[in-house]
Formats: sequence, structure tokens, C-alpha cells
Amino acid sequence: MAAYSTPAAKRPIRRRSRRRQHTAAANVFRGLFTAIGVTLVCVLIFALLMQWLKPSDGVIRVINQLIKLASIFTGVYVAVGRGGEKGMLYGALVGLIYMLLGVVLYALLSGQKLPFTAYLSDIAMGIAGGGIAGAVIGGMKK
Repeated sequence: MAAYSTPAAKRPIRRRSRRRQHTAAANVFRGLFTAIGVTLVCVLIFALLMQWLKPSDGVIRVINQLIKLASIFTGVYVAVGRGGEKGMLYGALVGLIYMLLGVVLYALLSGQKLPFTAYLSDIAMGIAGGGIAGAVIGGMKK
């Protein structure tokens, strides 16, 4: 007689992965919060460095754009993961939401009113940067 007495006992035991499976929305928001955190840390470090370096306005603008792109890339990496599916879509969503929040907060906190095209260009940069990062990260082998 076999060691298995019931048909259910013949099936192998499926063990759950330690990493929980997240929904698409949860992945996008995890990436978004990561991007926001990276931005805060980078801006804090840059603000401290500005005391010593005293950069020009042009340099500040470039560093600001690099911080945004690095934050989006890091957020997309968290949202998509290496070899993840729908990387371009999730990356574009992270970039879109991140830049929308940034544009709205800038408009509310600064009190300055920039031309509408300036806001659109920032949002487009976020979508494009996030989509490209998602495609690259999603295409990486695990």
C-alpha cells in the first residue's frame, strides 16, 4: 500500500512566497512613495551642499531636473522590479503622478504662476522618463 491514503495527500504542498503579491495600484503607489522619499533626501543633501558650493541658477535648475529623474527611476525600480511585466505602463504612471504632485505643490507653495507649457513640459518629462525607466527595468533579466 502506498504511503498516501487520500488523493489530496498526493498533491505537493504549495508554499507561499515570502514576498506578498501586490496589486498594480499598490506597486505604483509604493514606487511613488519611494520617489518622493528619494526626492526629499536628495533635496536635503543638495540644500546642505548649496551652503558651500554657492551654485548659479542654471546649475540649480539642472540639479533639480536630475533629482527628479533619479527619483522617478528609483520609484519605477521599486514599482516594476527587474524583469517585471508592464514596466513601461507602470513607469509612466509613476512618472505622471509624481510630476503632477510636484507641479501642484510647486504652484501652491511658491505662489508663482508659471506658463502652462512649463507645467506640461515637466509632466511630459515625468511620463517619458518613467516610461523609459520602466521599459529598461522591465526588460532586465531577473
